[in-house]
This record gives sequence, C-alpha cells and structure tokens, in this order.
Amino acid sequence: MSLIEEAVTRVGFGYDVHRLVRGKRLIIGGVEIEWHMGLHGHSDADVLAHAIMDAMLGALGKGDIGQHFPDTDEQYRGANSLSLMEKVVGWMHEEGYRITNLDASIVAQAPKLSKYFPQMRGNLAKVLGVNVSDINLKATTTEGLGFCGREEGIAAYAVVTIKKA
Repeated sequence: MSLIEEAVTRVGFGYDVHRLVRGKRLIIGGVEIEWHMGLHGHSDADVLAHAIMDAMLGALGKGDIGQHFPDTDEQYRGANSLSLMEKVVGWMHEEGYRITNLDASIVAQAPKLSKYFPQMRGNLAKVLGVNVSDINLKATTTEGLGFCGREEGIAAYAVVTIKKA
C-alpha cells in the first residue's frame, strides 16, 4: 500500500426520519427512552443508528441502508438497528477502513434527549469499535416549526470520517 493509499480519508453524510406514533417504543442510539410515543418503522426505527449507517455507507460508496436492509424484507421486521450497524461495520473493516470521527444531530421537539447521550455514545462506541471520545451527539428542536416541531416525527443527521486502518 502506498503512502497515498494509507492517507485516504473519506467522509459520509447520513439523514433519517421516522414518524412518531402511539403504541411504539422510542429507541434512539440503542437506548429505550420512556415517552408516550415511539418511532414507527420496519425495524426498531432507531433514527440515529439509521443516519449513522447511511453516513458510513456513503463514506464507503455503498449506497444506503434501504438497499442493504430493505423494508420489504421480512427478516428485518423489528430488527435491532445496532445489530444491523454491526454488519455495516464489518463491511467497513473488510474495505480496510475505521471510523475516526462521528458527529450527529437529533432533531426532536420532545422529549429532551441530552441525559441519554452518555448511554447512546457508549452503545455506539461499542458497536463501532471506537472510543467514546470519537463520538459527538447533539439534539436540537425546530422551535415548533415543521413536522419535528409539531412532534409528528424525529430526524437525525450524521457525518462520519473514515480512514484506512
């Protein structure tokens, strides 16, 4: 491998959104959050994990999670998103990459999420094989504007930097 190949750094961006509904669990970053509504989806609808996986796949040039884990495939019904993330991490390692940085934002009017960040960061660090210090999480509201502001859904954005291991 040449020095140029060893120095290759790639960046990926991910975005995901899920509708809030009654009667579903609210799982974000692998943490079940007590709240009167949860996210609707084919899997566990972990909006943060989905955005991160899309960012990882983007950095690898491998499409998106819909291509790899389609909501038309029954094997993914109710799937644990962190388990799916483990598969993406495996593909990343097969390509010789590792994550050097993850920055993500969750957009939700409610509930307040910052108290869950240490557990989310720990869950993600374990699956991604990185230090907790390599992961930054933020939450924001939309000041009551849009579908997130009306508490109709929650969105997440993620940016990952990967480098040849």
